[in-house]
Amino acid sequence: MIRFSSTILKTLLAIAFFALPALLSAQVGSARRAMALGVNGGVVLNTVGFDPTVKQAMHLGPTFGLTFRMTSEKYFKSLCALQIELNYAQLGWKEEVLNGNGEPLPDTYSRNMNYLQLPFLARMGWGKEKNGFLGFILAGPQVGYCFSEASQRSSTWTLDTATGLPDRPNGLCAQYDLGVQRRIDYGITAGAGLELSTKIGHFVLEGRYYYGLGDFYNNAKKDVFGRSNNNTIAVKFTYLFDVRKEYSDIK
Repeated sequence: MIRFSSTILKTLLAIAFFALPALLSAQVGSARRAMALGVNGGVVLNTVGFDPTVKQAMHLGPTFGLTFRMTSEKYFKSLCALQIELNYAQLGWKEEVLNGNGEPLPDTYSRNMNYLQLPFLARMGWGKEKNGFLGFILAGPQVGYCFSEASQRSSTWTLDTATGLPDRPNGLCAQYDLGVQRRIDYGITAGAGLELSTKIGHFVLEGRYYYGLGDFYNNAKKDVFGRSNNNTIAVKFTYLFDVRKEYSDIK
């Protein structure tokens, strides 16, 4: 699992948040008044940053939603835009179940957590604005809300004969019966991709990484987990069509 310094992430989050209004008002470069609307879909690979650690494999789930993009200016060769999305994403974790001695068990367990997500993204692109390819990077804050969850476990469920609880390393099994306690999620996301612009619209392929700064379980000293944040890799395809397009300096 990829881990980052919480201080660095919070600093990047603040920079991205305060940079977004500048995209709307900045007129240093060549002005643009272009808006595009469309749909996106893809897959998300998620793990949870548990502390104490729970051994996991990647949890695979779908994601899809709506995308709105407003391009505000071209600064030298960089196209600056604001992108807002409303997405559904199925996050969660898939446990690699071990016994108290650290040996694999036939038990299986996974948790699906269904989120509505709202990313606010600053986007910079380089390449063709129309009839060609453009590469881009994007980053910004994201908030989400977990509106439902469901667990799946195998019929085989190995118990510790002494305690009657699941036989797990360090006796850690609270996660199986503990529902989401903090439904609001927040963090920072960043990614890169490639866009093909044509007469019928924009076709976008991208990859992103999301790091949750919040936990979905309570994390006080009396609680089981001191950390329980989402770490997500997303691969998405987006189709956008222009609803407004003013590129005065493009022939």
